[in-house]
Amino acid sequence: MELLIKHHNLFRNNKKYLFFIILLICFSFCANAQRATVFYKESDDDFPNPERGFYIPHNTHASGFIPLNEERMKGDRTQQKKHGSATYPVYATIILREYVLDSFTNKPLSESFLNKVENDFTIVRNAGVKMILRFSYIDKTHSGSCPDKEKICPPYGDAPKDVMLNHIAQLKPLLQKNADIIAVLQEGFIGIWGENFYTDYFGDASENAAGKIVDEGWKDRNELLKSLLDALPKDRMIQVRTPQIKQKFVYGPRASADSKPSADSAAYNFTDNERIGFHNDCFLASKDDYGTFVDYGSSVDPKKPANEILRKYFENESRFGPVGGETCDDAFSPENDCAPAGHAEEEMRSMHYSFLNTAYNNTVNNDWDSAGCMTSIKRKLGYHFVLQKANFPARCKAGAALNFSAELKNSGYASPFNPRNIVLILRNVQTQKEYFITCKADVRRWYTGNINWNESVKIPNDIPAGKYELFVNLPDNYASLAGRPEYSIRFANENIWEASTGYNRLNHTITISQ
Repeated sequence: MELLIKHHNLFRNNKKYLFFIILLICFSFCANAQRATVFYKESDDDFPNPERGFYIPHNTHASGFIPLNEERMKGDRTQQKKHGSATYPVYATIILREYVLDSFTNKPLSESFLNKVENDFTIVRNAGVKMILRFSYIDKTHSGSCPDKEKICPPYGDAPKDVMLNHIAQLKPLLQKNADIIAVLQEGFIGIWGENFYTDYFGDASENAAGKIVDEGWKDRNELLKSLLDALPKDRMIQVRTPQIKQKFVYGPRASADSKPSADSAAYNFTDNERIGFHNDCFLASKDDYGTFVDYGSSVDPKKPANEILRKYFENESRFGPVGGETCDDAFSPENDCAPAGHAEEEMRSMHYSFLNTAYNNTVNNDWDSAGCMTSIKRKLGYHFVLQKANFPARCKAGAALNFSAELKNSGYASPFNPRNIVLILRNVQTQKEYFITCKADVRRWYTGNINWNESVKIPNDIPAGKYELFVNLPDNYASLAGRPEYSIRFANENIWEASTGYNRLNHTITISQ
């Protein structure tokens, strides 16, 4: 309209030319007068989706290495199976691979061991799954007359900082090369099980020592976490065992438990501070999840309870990164049960859980199955996108702007935590040739709740005239996996998934003219 007013005096005596200008403006976009609204039906099916759901643990020791099994993992991804003492079957698109470096607590990693790890990465890629990755040095405890209330006594068996840093430097080329099949790296390394508590070198917060972590211990922990962040590409994140580990990294060793969470505007900017998520390996095991939500102090502050403060921090911070873990004890029943007796699902929702261990601890998990909420949990861990309706033009010109909108719902507990493209695909009905248009929307910001997706994309100039089916694909961001359907996100709708390509059919055909 502004263009018409600007040129009114010039063309007021030339109505034919004025009509041509109006026509030109209108046809720079797809014809808005002819549009179609498509409605979609939600599916109740349980199906695999990448980087979410229940995972299967696969631990191995350097002293007795057991390689991964490709065919087993393919079967776990494509068929629902029960694992361990679980009463419920799951599809598993992710595994936890923990390498216990028990042979290398005082020396570099061997070439033989590094080759075995690289071979594992190849097996994972071939199987079409991804890995949650953790390295530790010890997964056993020994008791004695020490002061610790759990009677876990030193020496614990982890490695000194210089050994760890050297190991991380050795692993860096492998992590960089194989980042495509790493869903997330857990900090690990420090302490028994790599859970950053019972440690010989990084500040023992148990009753066996100071009962808190002094500044030097936090500085050493921060140095190790920084080296891990540097070892990964910027588009991959790290999970830490407690929320306070992130606070101390972001704000320093004397950061308080009420430190502020990240701002929404800072999320997903690939800085170190925004690449840290959480794994809670004692989910709903006690009031503070066995020390997950405790203030471990500093040189000038004592260890003290901070359950409510740290839980609120976790809830706010976990919107923007990977959250997962496992249950470890049923002592907190009925709080860890299904509603109304417990609040397991409410906790997963408020803390944005994407994955949990299916093999441990099934005294807790099996209660969810018998009480009737496991079906919901399996569906909602991570993201769960449902198309509701979409609006498209009926026809469009090559080179013009295609404006469309869609209403979706994410009924999952979280959004995807790794970046991935959203691709609109036009497939010629006659020739089956496909044309790909990358959209601007960021699927990581498709948070729980309603999603209004509005896009304006340009139709390729060289697309031949004809009728085209519309699809949307949410492929993996790495070229090595982008063409593999098992790594694409499937919408939870009936009759739209095209298994051979990983596309979601939009049930609309558009006519393209030249």
